[in-house]
Formats: sequence, C-alpha cells, structure tokens
Amino acid sequence: MNKVKINVALVRLFQFVVFVLFTFMVMAYSFAMILLPLDAIVMLIKFLSLFGISPIIGAFVAIPVVGYLGMIVYKTPLLCQLIIETGTDLVNTGKARIEAFNKIIDTVKG
Repeated sequence: MNKVKINVALVRLFQFVVFVLFTFMVMAYSFAMILLPLDAIVMLIKFLSLFGISPIIGAFVAIPVVGYLGMIVYKTPLLCQLIIETGTDLVNTGKARIEAFNKIIDTVKG
C-alpha cells in the first residue's frame, strides 16, 4: 500500500510539472503575439533615430506603419486563423498530455 502511494505521488508530481510546462508555453506564445508589434514599434523608432529623427516624430511614423503591417497580416487569408489554431493546438495538446497521467494513475492504483 505504501509503494502505491509513492507511485501515485510521483505520477502526480510529473503531471504537475507537465501542467506547468504547458501553461508556460501557452503564456509565452500569447505574450509573444502581443509583444511582437510593440517591439516592432520600438525598433522602428530606434531605426529612425539613427537618421536624426526625434523619437516623438518617430513614434508618430512607427505606430501607423506597424498598424498597417498588422492590417496586412489580418487581411492575409488564413494567416490569423493559423496563428489562433496553433495556440489552440498547444492548449489541446497540453490538456491531452495531462489527462494521460490520469490513466497511468488508474493503472498504478489498480
């Protein structure tokens, strides 16, 4: 009986580690999609400052340029859907892997 508890605790520990790993990956993917345009704005402002353009003027130029690039990405057929499906697949894969541990626990207990 004691060995069964240790095995179940070990499987639960691995299940938790996999849960944390997939949670981190989903959050990193989501935050990358949010921070990518913001980083493009900052990099474009820095690039324009190399030519002596003030950062304030550079921001007035960079924000519409990045917005236009975002609109192009949005209007590209199936690209936005592919980005969203990639995140959804990541969530579904994590959920399936976490649920696979429950079968292992049933086998260990049984």
